Amino acid sequence: MALCNGDTKLEITGEQKAGSCLYEGAVVILDAGAQYGKVIDRRVRELLVQSEILPLETPAFAIREQGFRAIIISGGPNSVYAEDAPWFDPAIFTIGKPVLGICYGMQMMNKVFGGTVHRKSVREDGVFSISVDNSCSLFRGLQKEELVLLTHGDSVDKLADGFKVVAQSGNIIAGIANEQKKLYSTQFHPEVDLTEHGMDMLKNFLFDIAGCSSNFTVQNREEACIREIREKVDKSKVLVLLSGGVDSTVCTALLNKALNQEQVIAVHIDNGFMRKRESQAVEEALKKLGINVKVVNAAHTFYNGTTTLPISDEDRTPRKRISKTLNMTTNPEEKRKIIGDTFVKVANEVIGEMNLKPEDVYLAQGTLRPDLIESASVIASGKAEVIKTHHNDTELIRKLRDEGKVIEPLKDFHKDEVRALGRELGLPEDIVSRHPFPGPGLAIRVICADEPYICKDFAETNNILKIIADFSASVKKPHTLLQRVKSCISDEEQEKLMQITSLHSLYAFLLPIKTVGVQGDCRSYSYVCGISSKDVPHWESLIFLARLIPRMCHTINRVVYVFGPQVKEPPTDITPTFLTTGVLSTLRQADFVAHTILRESGFSGKISQMPIILTPLHFDRDPLQKQPSCRRSVVIRTFITSDFMTGIPATPGNHIPEEVALKMVTEITKIPGISRVMYDLTSKPPGTTEWE
Repeated sequence: MALCNGDTKLEITGEQKAGSCLYEGAVVILDAGAQYGKVIDRRVRELLVQSEILPLETPAFAIREQGFRAIIISGGPNSVYAEDAPWFDPAIFTIGKPVLGICYGMQMMNKVFGGTVHRKSVREDGVFSISVDNSCSLFRGLQKEELVLLTHGDSVDKLADGFKVVAQSGNIIAGIANEQKKLYSTQFHPEVDLTEHGMDMLKNFLFDIAGCSSNFTVQNREEACIREIREKVDKSKVLVLLSGGVDSTVCTALLNKALNQEQVIAVHIDNGFMRKRESQAVEEALKKLGINVKVVNAAHTFYNGTTTLPISDEDRTPRKRISKTLNMTTNPEEKRKIIGDTFVKVANEVIGEMNLKPEDVYLAQGTLRPDLIESASVIASGKAEVIKTHHNDTELIRKLRDEGKVIEPLKDFHKDEVRALGRELGLPEDIVSRHPFPGPGLAIRVICADEPYICKDFAETNNILKIIADFSASVKKPHTLLQRVKSCISDEEQEKLMQITSLHSLYAFLLPIKTVGVQGDCRSYSYVCGISSKDVPHWESLIFLARLIPRMCHTINRVVYVFGPQVKEPPTDITPTFLTTGVLSTLRQADFVAHTILRESGFSGKISQMPIILTPLHFDRDPLQKQPSCRRSVVIRTFITSDFMTGIPATPGNHIPEEVALKMVTEITKIPGISRVMYDLTSKPPGTTEWE
């Protein structure tokens, strides 16, 4: 069977043929390379419907033979008209299965049925209010106006034959449907938290349109995991490397239940990037669970660790160079790779010291599905753009996986499912509900830099920010950049911006550092925008600006509020910052102070995660006196999510009391060497949870 956009044929293997009707009643998610592919998967499973993710090019007959009840097509970073657009079988739309196309999936569906797609001059990236036809089965029970997340540059131009428009964002088509054929598509993402009633749309599709049943439970999946562990491991030993977080702890408890106690060897490697007293707490907590843990202090090894890297980004030869030591490295990806490779080297040394034969030992990890999608791992998705490199998914780990020596019992689970599994396994609530903490720890919460990040667009972007922050005055002075700002926002948003900037004295500016974010379905390393005010912060207005600014300036993916007096002269240089013991001690104390205040306030459970970030920024220096940059500033990054793929910041006065945030600021400012405290106002997207 020929596939769209090419004539390559995809054959079904004997193994796949043998698996006919394995997925009776399940939903297949065809992966076009979206970062949110796993969020779709997680949402479907949250409704207790089985789902499987398969490549976009999976033939229609394979989907039919394996018994899938419905098809969901994910978004993706490609254009349907690009020469390298992914192949797919157009028959997926004509085999009688209900189909929901999301973002790229909508453009595919529209093209197959004779419609056209074109690239708009302005991208839509962010939360928009759209109008929906609530007589359409997909939107039944919803309001006529809905808040949704849009992330696209291409848009439907000519509508496909037999379809009707069921949602619009201004004059852009945001949803189409052919109800008779049960074919539905949305340009927006119903699967993410930022789409207010997205779950209702998915319920309508799964239960009312597709007729699915909700019988995919954690209990059934736990039994399947235990069977898989026993079959793979047999009589071998399993070395589990505990970080002390939820994932590795649940992984250990699951291994303990599946195997004999003497088969499971639990080791905690202290990499020197743990939180204050974390290693001690890990050891004590796991001993209470009846698991003896060997603690290895490897801080010095990590600080001085190196890795091999390509000669340059352009060099396509196999030649490699040795990286700088970790404590002299500023590149975020190199930091993660050094930590990942050092982690494996230390693990190998532990195996040697314990007289374990490598060929008789498996390495267990608590890797989750979102870890793999964000690393563009082939297990989860071969097409997704890399958003971050995970410390437990480096080339070395992938090599071990290829050799079948890595066991990842949780690789098919999302974070909330892992917590539910932990409760089933009898783990205490304080372990199960603990905030996630990345394996590389505080190392990726220090923004290392030896020079300021200032590109040629720095001055122009600063000018745009001045126009936005003083919009009520700027509209009275015609400026070419003013028209650019106006063209990116609706009349309603202009009106709100006028109101905010006439009521509050604000100053917006670029900071000379870069952080990681997601725009469209791709990773971006871009500027941070700081906002300062003469008045006390009006949080609702600040959150509005944080949504608006990255949409107007695609070189910005993060917006922060700078506490304290209004900033007069934003820093244009940085304090040289590396992963040294002094720098780490400063961050460790700031992290400890902030989390202690949050825990004692009783609001820890309201926030999914709260990274504390150390930046190389020294404010409040008189440029005429030429004072050197020697202090650093802290960022409080609150994050509320149910899927860890998308989410929002906690708004003081709404999600947490304002006095809790202000107390954090007061106490962190007392730490020696701290210049200012900032509050991250950015949702995900465009900002990721972590800053690196």
